Amino acid sequence: MKHSFPATLILGGITLALLGSAAHAQEAVTGGTLRVLGTAEVDRFDTATPATANVGKFFRATTRQLISFAASTDPQEQIEPQGDLADAVPTATNDGLTYTFTLRQGANWDAPDGPRQLVSADVERGMKRLCNPFIPAPAVTYFEDMVVGFAEFCAGFAEIEPSAEAMKAYIEENDISGIETPSDDTVVFNLNYAANDFVYLLTLPVTTPAPIEVLDYLPDSPEYRENFISIGAYTVESYVPDTMVRLVRNPAWNVESDPLRNAYVDAIEIVAGVQPDAAMQQLQSGDGDMLYDITVPPVTVQMLSMQGDEKISTLAQGTSRMIWINTVSENNDGALRNPLVRQALNYAVNKAAVVQQMGGPEFATPLNGIFPLGILGHHEFEPYPTPNSEGNPEKARELLAEAGYPDGLSLKMPFRNAGTGAAEAQVLQASLEEAGFTVELVPTPASDFYPRLITNFDNALNGVWDLVPSGWSPDWPGGAARSIFQPQYTYDGTHGTFNFSDYNNEEANAVAERALTTSDLAEAETLWNEVDTIVMADPPTVPLISQTTVLYHGVAVENFLPYVAGGSGDWTNVWLNR
Repeated sequence: MKHSFPATLILGGITLALLGSAAHAQEAVTGGTLRVLGTAEVDRFDTATPATANVGKFFRATTRQLISFAASTDPQEQIEPQGDLADAVPTATNDGLTYTFTLRQGANWDAPDGPRQLVSADVERGMKRLCNPFIPAPAVTYFEDMVVGFAEFCAGFAEIEPSAEAMKAYIEENDISGIETPSDDTVVFNLNYAANDFVYLLTLPVTTPAPIEVLDYLPDSPEYRENFISIGAYTVESYVPDTMVRLVRNPAWNVESDPLRNAYVDAIEIVAGVQPDAAMQQLQSGDGDMLYDITVPPVTVQMLSMQGDEKISTLAQGTSRMIWINTVSENNDGALRNPLVRQALNYAVNKAAVVQQMGGPEFATPLNGIFPLGILGHHEFEPYPTPNSEGNPEKARELLAEAGYPDGLSLKMPFRNAGTGAAEAQVLQASLEEAGFTVELVPTPASDFYPRLITNFDNALNGVWDLVPSGWSPDWPGGAARSIFQPQYTYDGTHGTFNFSDYNNEEANAVAERALTTSDLAEAETLWNEVDTIVMADPPTVPLISQTTVLYHGVAVENFLPYVAGGSGDWTNVWLNR
């Protein structure tokens, strides 16, 4: 086996079903501008801060990590970690506790004074920025316990004034003891315990190295964006908020030092403010090329499939949707803290109707646990069974009465007012009201929904919402149960950006720890099944569906290769025939 980590973890992970061949055996063409259409803008430029899953497409073009994934139509190749800024995926030593990386030569920053070779100090600096006290990254929880000295470094960082000057001084004057930089081209990670997914963690954008210059600015501040420094195939040429980001090929980048990106197009324009119907029309007319955050409407998918359109494909990447339940507010005298009420919500929802609203069983399937299809840990079980997944309003009313609410409850449910958000909210409202819940729908602009509403813990604490429909994609392909469980379903005293109500279950945590350290795939799967069962016995969420991503592109796009970690085609590998 090539790597020390269990590559078999990825089996049964991500699958690709092509309705037609979108990648053509033609000679590559360099040049042109790729137009990517979206409703919302790119919400983050900085990899060290919280971001929506869609930003992974932008990061694929503008950043690089030690390890990454290839864009490919081969399902197995899609999910095999490969050397990116590292020249290879290393074999762990010291009983699985030590990973040594050799950096790829020719990987350059577009620094203000000209191209500059990546060095090991940049890798450590990038890791240090994760727990900055200004906007800490949720993914820091992955590394705090795992990497030697990471928790101590972050504890000290938390005491620092969140100013650029103070944070720069702390980063430059303190080290993470478990990250060694013995030479400019070598970086060593020492772990507290063997972790069977550490190499996968290093594919996350948050692990992107950082040049010294970025410490002069607050993370993702206007100054950071104005002075953007790229190590990726593209860099930012211009940015008009809520309108467009224009990327151009990075002059410091060269294809010889990048085994995963070809950068055929000269420029990429990510255009915001485009509605789904208009975006599809532009793709079909040739005025647009690819989609950013837009879901192809189910009716359109069915029509294109019937027409045999070769530009459409589907990608199952472990994406799911659920309803989060606010257990920390005093709304209704804290009624949602009662497990019986949360169980009633799980019985109430008509998941089959949500599947139909998403386009039918080709595009979604009912989900009854926290791990969706394609993720190690998914298993078929029904802790709250209902006929044909259509909900059981009578059982829900019975539980509400037992909990002391025979007349039901009134709840506020904001929803992301973009794409299928409104239609989904109406389906949920209908089934919940049949079960005795009165639901007030609160439409929320897409640009506010995640960054300003539900990732702000004060809004949960103050009862701004009771229920909130949300989605989740695993942070990496393959064995990604950790990237679902830890950021959403664990709480260590620090409010997690994506654990919307500080859920925590020590029994589940203990089982998850065993699942992450075993080298036996079958045992890991059984343990993740157990975690799922424990969480759903005291549910903080109502799982809704496992979702399939539908991919579509414009008539001028050639070499459309799915990049599973971004849930889309890879901007850096397409070319244009116009």
